[in-house]
Formats: sequence, C-alpha cells, structure tokens
Amino acid sequence: MNSRQKTKEWIYPRHTEFESELRNSSSEWFIKNRFQVHSKMPYCLDSLDNWRNNIILTEVADYIENFKNESEKNNKPFPLHKYAHHGLSSQAMVFNLIGPLITRNDLTPLTALLEAKGIVVKFEKAQFEYEDRTVFNEDTGQPTSIDLVIFDTENRPKIFIESKLVEAEFGGCSVFKKGDCAGGNPIDNLQECFLHFIGRKYWSLIEKYGFNEKLKNEKICILVNYYQFFREILLSIDKDGYFILLSDERSPVFNYQNGEKVRGLIPLLSEFVPDKYKDRIVLITIQEIVHSIESTGRHNDWINEFKLKYGLKKATNG
Repeated sequence: MNSRQKTKEWIYPRHTEFESELRNSSSEWFIKNRFQVHSKMPYCLDSLDNWRNNIILTEVADYIENFKNESEKNNKPFPLHKYAHHGLSSQAMVFNLIGPLITRNDLTPLTALLEAKGIVVKFEKAQFEYEDRTVFNEDTGQPTSIDLVIFDTENRPKIFIESKLVEAEFGGCSVFKKGDCAGGNPIDNLQECFLHFIGRKYWSLIEKYGFNEKLKNEKICILVNYYQFFREILLSIDKDGYFILLSDERSPVFNYQNGEKVRGLIPLLSEFVPDKYKDRIVLITIQEIVHSIESTGRHNDWINEFKLKYGLKKATNG
C-alpha cells in the first residue's frame, strides 16, 4: 500500500475536504442569487465593493455600513476585511449569523447558549470589531481586534468572540514572518523581542497573568505561530471576561472529537494557559447557534438561507 492509498485510512477529516464543501455551497448560493463572481473563484464575489452581496439580510448590511461610517467619523476606522466579499469570509459569516440578532435586538439565542456553557453574565448589547489600544499599548498600526464583543449591563465588555470558518490557524507574528526574528523564546531577555522593545505589552501581560510559568522552558517563541490566540485570551482576561471561539464543527482545525480523542489547536494551546484561567476559554459552534436560533421560531425568514449558504442544508429544486 502506497502513501496515497494510506491517506484514505486516516480517521480524521481533512481540512481541504471541509473547505471544498464550503466553496461549493458558496458558489451555488452566489449563482442562485445571480451575483457577479470572480472569474476564477465562483465562491468569491467579483469585487470588495460588492461585499454587501455577501450578506444575507439588507438590514444587516445597512447596519454594518452605518456602523462603519460612524466609526470612521469618530476616527476609529472599522476593519472591514479585504476579503469580506469572499464567500468563505469568517467576518461575513459572523455578520450573517449574529447580525440579525443585533439588528432585531434579540441576542437571546446567543446568550442562552453561553449561559448553557456556564457563563453567567447579565448581557446588554453586542458590537462587531471591538478594540482597545491601551491594553497592549498598540499606539500605531492595526490593534488587536475582536470579531464580536458582548457588553454587560454596566457597559463593560465581557464576552470576546473570535470567529473562524475555514481558517487553518491562528494568525502568527508578523515580525517573524518578515524575517526580522529567528523565533526563539525571548522570555529570559525580553529586549530581544522587537515588539517588546517598541513598547508592546504582550510579554508584560504574559507575566502579569502567570503564563510565563508554562512558557519558560519552550525553545521556540509561542507567539511565532499563535500570536493571535494569546493576544485575544490575554485581552479577555485583562477585561475580566471570557474568550469564546466560534467555529464550524466540521472543521478539524480547532477542536475535533473522534470518540474519546480530542485534538486541535484549542486543546493544544489551552495547555499553555494557567489552570485558573482555563475556564475562560469556551467553545461554541456555528451549528449550536443555528439550532438555538431555530428553536426560537423568530428568525425563520433568514436562518434557512444561512444554512444553504454555508452548506448546512442542501438546496432542493423547485
């Protein structure tokens, strides 16, 4: 048996199969709606200018556009992703899934699910693309941004939701990617870290919240490949909140269970989180939120369309 034949015996799903499934459903959805698509990628719209066509409900697209315009008026540019017109955009997905709950002032399907996961907070409102430059002293450039944040009744951010769809990783450190760092663990000499040198507080918070105990014996800097994860979990802890990973249960990347075996980035990276903060990491799936929304009976005008767009339901003729 050669290696190509052997791959068919691998018990875990392959990410490429999951992505292919989503590409097909996205292409079919764009075709059905007669939207102009990229000449070589039918699962992507022809231009970022047409990102609104990637949003199921007009009311949600209007909300995003108005929020973006207001933010820019206040000198807080709204980070609309450069691939927001891509059918597999995780930003567009969370707009489509949670946007209607915001525009209709009905966060209950989401908050009820969070409560079922053990998060007891009195929720008030939600906001897309939250940032706070002061936490890590990110005075220039793009700061740490959270896809969706839920505030409590005292207007404090408490729930920090990172949305992942077909991503195969958490974003890594750009300094390393540019070739300006070898990727060694700087914990014993932080001045070797360019980001620490220019005043970023990532390592300061790593020490403040006790992460350094589990990182000190690592030869390779944990931020090289998992920069995004640690920034977001640290920000959540600093705000006395919870880090929520929203992902698709079909993806093998972040948390996949096969029998009693659990694998993925979250089980791996949780090992580096101090025990007292591990319960601050909560996993929810797109499928769980869809089920919670459906159970209310209040969103029947769009939830089936969401399921079609993201391959959770097969299209039928007629």
